[in-house]
Amino acid sequence: MAAIHITDIEAAINHWREKKPSPDGITLAPELRALAKVYALMVYYREDEVDEVGFPAEAWAAWLAWYDTTIDTPCIAICSTSQGDDECKGCGRSFDEVQYWPAMTPAEKRQTWRRITMEDKAWRFNTYAERARENAPADDAAPPPATD
Repeated sequence: MAAIHITDIEAAINHWREKKPSPDGITLAPELRALAKVYALMVYYREDEVDEVGFPAEAWAAWLAWYDTTIDTPCIAICSTSQGDDECKGCGRSFDEVQYWPAMTPAEKRQTWRRITMEDKAWRFNTYAERARENAPADDAAPPPATD
C-alpha cells in the first residue's frame, strides 16, 4: 500500500482552512479536526508519511475531498514512453506508472506526483513551466483604459 506524505496532509488542512474557516478563531471544522489528529501524531512520532491503510475514516474522507480538487495526472501530452523511453520526458513517470495510472489509488498517485516533483527533471517542471510563466499575465499589470 501507498503512504501519504505529510506535505499532502498539510495541503489538505490548508484547503479545509480556506473552505471552512473558523467562525471564532478556536473552533475547527470536522474535516480539520480529523486531519489535525493525523498531522499531530505524525509530528509527535516524527513521521514523514502515514500508510493509507488504517487512516481514520473521517480524516480519509477529508483527505480524499481535498485530493479531488487536485490535478489528476501529470501528463502534458508529450509521452516519450510510447517511443520506448523507460521514463517519460514530458511528465517524469515510468512506463508502468503511465500504463497503470487509471488503476492506481489516490495515495499511489500522490506518491508518484511527489517523486516527479522532487526529481524536477521532467519537461513539465522546466521547459514548459518556463513557457507558461513567460505567457502569464503580470500580477501588477495596469487595467486596460476605459473606453467611452
